[in-house]
Amino acid sequence: METELEIKIEKSRQSRISEVDFSCLGFGNYVTDHMFVSEYKNGLWDNTQILPFGKISIAPNALAFHYGQTVFEGMKAFRMMNGNISIFRIDKHFKRINTSLKRMCMPEIPFELFSESLIHLVRIDNEWVKNIQGTSMYLRPFVIATEERFGVKVSDEYKYFVFAGAVDNYYSKPLKVKIEESYIRAAKGGTGFAKCGGNYGGSFYPTYLAKLQGYDQVLWTDGSQEHNVEESGTMNIMFIIDNKLVTPAISDTILGGVTRDSILKLAKDLNYKTEERNISKFELQEKFKQGKITEAFGTGTAADTAPIETIHISGTDYHLPDYTDSCFHRKAKKLLMDIRLGIEQDKYNWNTVLGV
Repeated sequence: METELEIKIEKSRQSRISEVDFSCLGFGNYVTDHMFVSEYKNGLWDNTQILPFGKISIAPNALAFHYGQTVFEGMKAFRMMNGNISIFRIDKHFKRINTSLKRMCMPEIPFELFSESLIHLVRIDNEWVKNIQGTSMYLRPFVIATEERFGVKVSDEYKYFVFAGAVDNYYSKPLKVKIEESYIRAAKGGTGFAKCGGNYGGSFYPTYLAKLQGYDQVLWTDGSQEHNVEESGTMNIMFIIDNKLVTPAISDTILGGVTRDSILKLAKDLNYKTEERNISKFELQEKFKQGKITEAFGTGTAADTAPIETIHISGTDYHLPDYTDSCFHRKAKKLLMDIRLGIEQDKYNWNTVLGV
């Protein structure tokens, strides 16, 4: 069968859904039955298909393996209370993936191709989206350079994929993090604002060292003398300081998180003042000593909000107060989820709702 976009669909002969324990999903353990793929050649996206999830064949001299032209996104779909499915903020993720592609000198994806790839994949694997608290369907669009050549050059050929998986909450307990003062995640003028593979590979070793010291993640800084904080692991970072929501301003070294943007908008609905500005390690030290930091948490698609219980700064562990349901990040997370599930009004038109 074909659609208006000429998406050829080959259905899986047998679903693997019966093998999945939806009460114990974890994150990243299960993929759904199908995947979306489109090819870019001669300046056009073409040969667009939905296929049974499976291995892909790419030559060893494909340029993605050698020069880092890889970009990906992460987003979610949810089973609403009325049985429909909502895909969260397609337009915002579309803008971000194309920002990343442009920075990596890769061809942008037309909006119709991006949105229809997600909608069709979710529709065909809709049984994987359960009405079970804390679970969702994680969607992973990504683009890789596939031209078969090992000379250093910008690829002329690419493949765009989307696969999905049933997931649970990413973090099961509050995090312990340390401010990283030797390594940086990104430099001004670099690719820190892009969601490209190299940003993540380069972060693994400092994170590994932090875990050897008993911490879950690092709190990245900008490498300046002030050590202004930027991100927490793979998440944006937020604080409640003096009863205000404070977060670093977006720059070319910080990924513009979709959850971050959503939480900032919801903060105003919850009557919290917000500040987007530099936050140095020295300010954090001083505010901790004054008892004015009451919450610290990461935000991201995988975790929504991930509370932090300890921040290590220059040899000292600073501890956050115990979190309760009256904390900002819990109220914001609940409101965000209620919008996705159709319990609260979607006044920002964030949901793309599928009747399935």
